[in-house]
Amino acid sequence: QLQLVESGGGSVQAGGSLRLSCTASGRTSTNYAMAWFRQPPGKGREFVARAGWSGAPYYSNSAKGRFTVSRDNAKNTVSLQMNMLQPEDTAVYYCAASLGPAIHTSDIKYTFWGQGTHVTVSS
Repeated sequence: QLQLVESGGGSVQAGGSLRLSCTASGRTSTNYAMAWFRQPPGKGREFVARAGWSGAPYYSNSAKGRFTVSRDNAKNTVSLQMNMLQPEDTAVYYCAASLGPAIHTSDIKYTFWGQGTHVTVSS
Protein backbone atom coordinates (compact mmCIF):
# COMPACT_ATOMS: atom_id res chain seq x y z
CA GLN A 1 0.00 0.00 0.00
CA LEU A 2 1.03 3.56 -0.65
CA GLN A 3 -0.44 6.62 1.05
CA LEU A 4 -0.28 9.98 -0.68
CA VAL A 5 -0.87 13.39 0.89
CA GLU A 6 -0.96 16.60 -1.13
CA SER A 7 -0.26 20.10 0.11
CA GLY A 8 0.29 23.57 -1.28
CA GLY A 9 -3.05 24.42 -2.82
CA GLY A 10 -4.66 27.82 -2.41
CA SER A 11 -5.94 30.88 -4.19
CA VAL A 12 -3.94 33.02 -6.57
CA GLN A 13 -4.60 35.66 -9.18
CA ALA A 14 -4.13 34.99 -12.87
CA GLY A 15 -0.48 35.04 -13.82
CA GLY A 16 0.60 33.90 -10.40
CA SER A 17 2.34 30.75 -9.24
CA LEU A 18 1.75 27.90 -6.82
CA ARG A 19 3.79 24.89 -5.84
CA LEU A 20 2.05 21.65 -4.94
CA SER A 21 3.74 18.85 -3.07
CA CYS A 22 2.84 15.23 -2.54
CA THR A 23 4.41 13.06 0.14
CA ALA A 24 4.27 9.29 -0.09
CA SER A 25 4.40 6.85 2.78
CA GLY A 26 4.07 3.10 3.05
CA ARG A 27 5.66 0.93 0.36
CA THR A 28 7.84 3.69 -0.99
CA SER A 29 10.60 1.26 -1.94
CA THR A 30 8.54 0.13 -4.94
CA ASN A 31 9.29 1.90 -8.22
CA TYR A 32 6.17 3.94 -8.74
CA ALA A 33 5.61 6.57 -11.37
CA MET A 34 4.03 9.64 -9.81
CA ALA A 35 1.56 11.89 -11.53
CA TRP A 36 -0.65 14.88 -11.04
CA PHE A 37 -4.24 14.99 -12.19
CA ARG A 38 -6.83 17.67 -11.76
CA GLN A 39 -10.60 17.90 -11.72
CA PRO A 40 -12.08 21.26 -12.66
CA PRO A 41 -15.52 22.15 -11.24
CA GLY A 42 -18.21 20.14 -12.98
CA LYS A 43 -15.75 18.25 -15.16
CA GLY A 44 -13.93 14.95 -15.18
CA ARG A 45 -10.45 14.25 -13.93
CA GLU A 46 -7.66 15.04 -16.37
CA PHE A 47 -3.97 14.28 -16.59
CA VAL A 48 -1.56 17.12 -15.87
CA ALA A 49 1.99 15.76 -15.52
CA ARG A 50 3.96 12.65 -14.66
CA ALA A 51 7.40 11.93 -13.25
CA GLY A 52 8.83 8.48 -13.81
CA TRP A 53 10.94 6.73 -11.20
CA SER A 54 14.06 8.38 -12.64
CA GLY A 55 12.28 11.72 -12.65
CA ALA A 56 11.71 11.87 -16.39
CA PRO A 57 8.81 14.29 -16.91
CA TYR A 58 5.80 14.05 -19.18
CA TYR A 59 3.21 16.80 -19.54
CA SER A 60 -0.22 17.41 -20.89
CA ASN A 61 -0.43 20.03 -23.61
CA SER A 62 -2.01 22.48 -21.19
CA ALA A 63 0.86 22.07 -18.72
CA LYS A 64 3.79 22.27 -21.14
CA GLY A 65 5.82 25.42 -20.71
CA ARG A 66 4.02 26.50 -17.54
CA PHE A 67 4.23 23.59 -15.09
CA THR A 68 7.25 21.64 -13.90
CA VAL A 69 7.04 18.24 -12.22
CA SER A 70 9.90 16.95 -10.10
CA ARG A 71 10.46 14.22 -7.57
CA ASP A 72 12.84 13.51 -4.74
CA ASN A 73 12.97 9.76 -4.14
CA ALA A 74 15.06 10.19 -0.99
CA LYS A 75 12.27 12.27 0.54
CA ASN A 76 9.43 10.37 -1.15
CA THR A 77 7.99 13.55 -2.57
CA VAL A 78 6.80 14.77 -5.95
CA SER A 79 6.15 18.42 -6.64
CA LEU A 80 4.33 20.44 -9.25
CA GLN A 81 5.50 24.00 -9.80
CA MET A 82 2.74 25.89 -11.58
CA ASN A 83 3.51 29.23 -13.19
CA MET A 84 1.43 31.63 -15.29
CA LEU A 85 -1.75 30.23 -13.77
CA GLN A 86 -5.02 30.98 -15.48
CA PRO A 87 -8.64 30.75 -14.29
CA GLU A 88 -9.04 27.55 -16.32
CA ASP A 89 -6.43 25.95 -14.07
CA THR A 90 -8.91 26.12 -11.19
CA ALA A 91 -9.43 22.55 -10.01
CA VAL A 92 -8.84 20.01 -7.32
CA TYR A 93 -5.36 18.65 -7.92
CA TYR A 94 -4.60 15.03 -7.11
CA CYS A 95 -1.36 13.14 -6.71
CA ALA A 96 -1.39 9.57 -8.00
CA ALA A 97 0.96 6.61 -8.33
CA SER A 98 1.20 3.79 -10.85
CA LEU A 99 3.47 0.77 -11.18
CA GLY A 100 5.76 0.18 -14.12
CA PRO A 101 7.63 2.31 -16.64
CA ALA A 102 4.82 2.90 -19.12
CA ILE A 103 3.56 6.47 -19.43
CA HIS A 104 -0.10 6.57 -18.54
CA THR A 105 -2.37 9.57 -18.88
CA SER A 106 -5.58 7.75 -18.00
CA ASP A 107 -6.59 7.86 -14.37
CA ILE A 108 -7.69 4.22 -14.46
CA LYS A 109 -4.04 3.20 -14.71
CA TYR A 110 -3.20 4.76 -11.37
CA THR A 111 -3.65 2.65 -8.27
CA PHE A 112 -3.03 5.04 -5.40
CA TRP A 113 -4.48 8.50 -4.94
CA GLY A 114 -4.24 11.37 -2.53
CA GLN A 115 -7.22 13.27 -1.17
CA GLY A 116 -6.63 16.28 -3.41
CA THR A 117 -5.82 19.92 -2.84
CA HIS A 118 -7.82 22.89 -4.12
CA VAL A 119 -6.37 25.45 -6.49
CA THR A 120 -8.38 28.55 -7.32
CA VAL A 121 -7.18 31.08 -9.89
CA SER A 122 -9.09 34.34 -10.11
CA SER A 123 -9.07 36.71 -13.06
